[in-house]
Amino acid sequence: MRLNHWTVRATDSPIGTAYALLDRRAKERELLDLSQAAPQYPAAPEVLDHVVAAARDPRGGDYVETEGLPHLREAFAADLSAAYRGRVRPEHVIVTAGCNQAFCLVASALAAPGDEVVLTLPYYFNHDMWLRMAGIVPVYLEPGPDLLPTPEAAEALITPRTRAIVLVTPGNPSGATAPPERIAALAEVSARHDVALILDETYRSFRDTEAPPHALFTDPEWTRTVVSLHSFSKDFAIPGYRVGALVASPELGREVTKLLDCVAICAPRVGQEAAWAGLTMAREWRRERAREIADRRQWFRAIMADRPGGFELLSAGGLFGWVRHPFAGRPTEDVVRELVVDHDTLVIPGTAFLPDDRGTFRVSLSNADRDSLTDFAGRLTAATAVAR
Repeated sequence: MRLNHWTVRATDSPIGTAYALLDRRAKERELLDLSQAAPQYPAAPEVLDHVVAAARDPRGGDYVETEGLPHLREAFAADLSAAYRGRVRPEHVIVTAGCNQAFCLVASALAAPGDEVVLTLPYYFNHDMWLRMAGIVPVYLEPGPDLLPTPEAAEALITPRTRAIVLVTPGNPSGATAPPERIAALAEVSARHDVALILDETYRSFRDTEAPPHALFTDPEWTRTVVSLHSFSKDFAIPGYRVGALVASPELGREVTKLLDCVAICAPRVGQEAAWAGLTMAREWRRERAREIADRRQWFRAIMADRPGGFELLSAGGLFGWVRHPFAGRPTEDVVRELVVDHDTLVIPGTAFLPDDRGTFRVSLSNADRDSLTDFAGRLTAATAVAR
């Protein structure tokens, strides 16, 4: 049989590729896994109790509305309205099987093969993979020194085929967090050209401030071009439950539900119930976990300030650090391989998030406490000593 050439040309999952290296490691010390951002702590007791009750309900295994459970959509709209000090209604919310699915459905609802979508570098690798497999052309937006795009650079890339501009904030992989005024400027560019501004806000709870991430939802006309993507996985430690959401106009939502009906019918009910319980019964638990991650970010910045082994922290935010290695001219994938094999340290090479090699890699901060991060800095120093 013949395979779809768009899929064949796509890269394999960088996460799977990274984990394939583990069998080759020296195993001289405990594995320091800084590859993924999945929470290492269990969900809140209130969430777990509600999930058990939902599973035991005689109707707990039924399909739900394709758009999502009404009480979850209401709770999430209220949560966003409060957090952003704007106006989000339940009809703006579509619940999906994770934020990845939300992006894929939105991209497919907006763009056809041959159309273009602007991705801010460094991009989230699944965004680039999906666009390519769908025949949509990714156009790369170079960021400034702050690892954030400027509205001028974004506007220069817009063509008649452009359907959307994508920004992940806080960034995955960079952690760079766009301030509200930068997001507003990008929204103005999108509106001026009638293209969508897709904001992937998976890590919005893990910022260094509790101020609203942006003010777009205060604009009565925000639904014209703004699309906001969200995940409950990190907020409530339920990544395997696969539940996320997109926030957009009812018109776009209708097109998304056509796609959703074909690929999943609806997001898993148990995940939706877990998300609802988290939103309504675990608010303080959620804030406490965010404070713990903030403490790790601060500690990581401090231990990387002296550039252990010559490794430079370019940015840190959300659940990630973006690091440049000191081995000029050496492929980053080789550097990452040696960290795994010789130093039992797993990170993701920056080549998973860029069209070329810029000597960077991603570090997940959700998998390590202070002692582990300090140990990480020591392993970087050791890696440089061995290389010399």
